Amino acid sequence: MKYLLIASIFFFNTLLATESCEHSKWGKDDEIGNANLITNKSVLNAAKLIKSGKVYSLGLTLDSNTPAYPPRSLNLQVVQPTQQFGEKAFPNSTYNDDIFQGWFGIGSQLDGLGHIGRPDGKFYNCFDGKKIAPITGLTKLGIEKVPPMVTRGVLFDMTKILGVEYLKAGQTFSIKELQLAEKIQGVKVQKGDVVLFHTGWTDAMLEKFPEKWGAEIPGLTPELAQYLADLEVIAVGSDTYGLDVIPPVNPEEPFQGHVILLQQNGIYILEAMNTGPLAKDKTFEFLFVLGQAKVRGAVQMYINPIAIR
Repeated sequence: MKYLLIASIFFFNTLLATESCEHSKWGKDDEIGNANLITNKSVLNAAKLIKSGKVYSLGLTLDSNTPAYPPRSLNLQVVQPTQQFGEKAFPNSTYNDDIFQGWFGIGSQLDGLGHIGRPDGKFYNCFDGKKIAPITGLTKLGIEKVPPMVTRGVLFDMTKILGVEYLKAGQTFSIKELQLAEKIQGVKVQKGDVVLFHTGWTDAMLEKFPEKWGAEIPGLTPELAQYLADLEVIAVGSDTYGLDVIPPVNPEEPFQGHVILLQQNGIYILEAMNTGPLAKDKTFEFLFVLGQAKVRGAVQMYINPIAIR
């Protein structure tokens, strides 16, 4: 019996390690996933959404106190190089420089396609983590590969749909709530969209209860993540640090939405978006613009996307 159990475990682990992997619909060498949907024509169509010219900053201000998924942290030092003891850097000026020490996955951030892989180490488009992820940076799927995102953005205010000021920790929203929001707001998800969800979590928690903001959170269900993937969106985000609900729907599948969107479908994730101003103005459809810092080989990047109505 003992040997049978050992053999069974070995067979199961071998099966996981050799599980077939399907290449992306964009080709076996593709590294940008559904960002391929952005074309000159789609950008021109999205630009037509601008009616008033009002601009919204979707990024949160970061500092060393910003809660982050452990063990991530951020530290900033401002220095005056070559100006110690009264030395002058230049005859006509002085200057400050800054030194950053920290993680890119803090606050408002873009999760790249090299962020989440399968248990066997296969990432988006079957890239093998053992081959593409040296400590010096990703050689495939790096954040520098992500093209500028200029596309239609849509916001769904889940607080209005569920009749609450903000969703509670562990509370989910599903396909049913999204479809109800589409009906009430008069906006439907389309192929090539960036889809954002307003849960009210950041507005209610970040300043008053930062430790709670960075702990358990409301979020979408795995079924909703798959539904959005089937609709072929480019990115999905919310005003929480993790998009997925925590605690997870299935304790054995934490951050399953990440797996579905990033690894299985090449769809980006936008975390800790400042959706409050959009929800307040009932700006449910807008031009979405994002050009992240192109640090070669990075997995994630803190961002400040722009919405223009």
